[in-house]
This record gives sequence, C-alpha cells and structure tokens, in this order.
Amino acid sequence: MPLGNPTIWVSANKYYGLRKVAMKARFENNRKPDFMWNYVIFAYLLFWIMVMVLGGSAAMVFNAPPALQRAVEALCAWAPTIAFLAMFRKLIPGANLKAFMAKVFRPKLRFDLMLAGGVAVVLSSIIPLFILSVSKGQPFTSFFSLKGYSLPVTLLLCLFAGPLGEELGWRGYLRVALDKKYGFIKASLVAGVIWAFWHAILWFVGVAFMGDEIGWPFVIYIISNIVVMTSLVIIMNVVMNKSENLIYAIWIHLCYNVVFYHLVNVDYVYFAWLTLFYAVTGALFLLYHYGHFSIRRKNEALS
Repeated sequence: MPLGNPTIWVSANKYYGLRKVAMKARFENNRKPDFMWNYVIFAYLLFWIMVMVLGGSAAMVFNAPPALQRAVEALCAWAPTIAFLAMFRKLIPGANLKAFMAKVFRPKLRFDLMLAGGVAVVLSSIIPLFILSVSKGQPFTSFFSLKGYSLPVTLLLCLFAGPLGEELGWRGYLRVALDKKYGFIKASLVAGVIWAFWHAILWFVGVAFMGDEIGWPFVIYIISNIVVMTSLVIIMNVVMNKSENLIYAIWIHLCYNVVFYHLVNVDYVYFAWLTLFYAVTGALFLLYHYGHFSIRRKNEALS
C-alpha cells in the first residue's frame, strides 16, 4: 500500500523539525532572566531616596542657598543613568559599555528631525501660555522668570537636571527593551506612564504651581503630567524610530525643560490647556508614524 508522496513526508518532517527548534528557542528565551522591570524599580527607588535624603537635607536641614538646591536637584535627576550603569552587565549581557555608548550616539543627526521635535514641544508648551495670558489679561512675559540666575546658568541647569541625566537610561536602554517586548505603540504608552510616575515624588513639590491647592487643581496637575510625559515619549520615539541617535531625546527633553523651568504664576488652567495641546501633538506624531510606516511597507511590497 503506497504511503503517499515522499516529498510531502520530507516537507512535513522538516516543518515540524523547524517548529520544534523555534519552540525550544522560545522556551530558552523565556527562561532567561528579564531584569528590565528590576531596572525600573531600582531607578524609582534610587531617585526617590536621593530626593528625600539629598534634596530634603539641602532644603530643610542645612537650609542651603537656592543655587545649591538646584545643583542637588540636577544630581538627583541622574538616578536613571546611575541605575543603568550599575545594572549594565545584567541588562545587556556580554555588551561593552564603550561600544554601547558609541552605538547610541553614532547615527548621523538630521536637522529636520531636530527641528520637528523641538518646534512641536515648544509650541505645545507656549500656546497654552498665550491662551492663559489672554484669559487673565496679563502680559505674556509675566509668566516667565529666570528666578535669580543668569540665562547661561539656567540653560546649563535645564540641560543637566534631566536631559543628560535621564535619557541614557530611559531612551538609551528602556525604550529599546520595551519596544522589543511590547511593540511601538504599547511600548510608548508604558514608557510614558513609567516616566510620569517616576516624577510622582515631585508632584507634591509642584503644588506650589497651583498656589498650594490640593483639590481638583492638583488632580488636573497630575493628569497633565501623565499626558505630557507620555506625549513627550511618543514624540521622542517617533523621531528616534527614524534615526536612533540619543541626542534627539536629549534635545526634545531640553526644549521642554527650558520652557517649564522658567514658568511662574501659572495655575491649573494652564495645565488643563497643556494637557490638551500635548495630547493633540502626540496623536499627530502617531498618525505621521503609522502613515509613513504604511506608505513605506506599500513601497517595499511593490518593489
């Protein structure tokens, strides 16, 4: 009795053999320890401890001058990078730190991406101020202050207090790890929530923006932080999806800090408008990303 076409039997055996190999590889990958969430927890705890111990001591115990308090604040912002460097061998086994640093800064910078990211962030932060200025009948400039520092010093503080201190950990490592685990859109949303709640200890310090109001103004402030941080992550991820250089994330973060760190006399109305504009900006960047991605896939299919 014939057993059928031997070619089919060979193909079937080959298929099930490859499937068995793939399942074994997946099983081995699942067995590998995933230290990504350990890193997130470590970055949280390190930052909060640094803020409470260093920041709290400088402000309340030693009554340090404002300049020193700002310097301590800048130091605390390096927690994600310190955590990443401390866990580097576990997070990226077999990798060389020097080679990793070269990789994240190697891609050629594109002026159009720098411009798009910077303009999007600045406009999303400034337009709500114009609305607030008109609604309150106050000069636009009344919402800005150098807070006793010269402009160069303030710009340096804006750069060192977050962009240089955070981005190697958040975007250099975590962005890539989340993208591999969840895909672009889910990774962006998860990273936004992680980044927002990492700042949670500072939300209570930020109550000063609302004149020490704790009710709905504080709720709006928290919602605004979550939406704005998530939208900033989306902007960074869309830009870095086109060019992997970490400078883009540092630049976008700096553009946000330069506006935010100079704000005075703003209230929950500003943060409500800020939430709306950043939500729209983030959505537009996502539309661009998926529209451009679809066009590219169609072109690849036709070629």
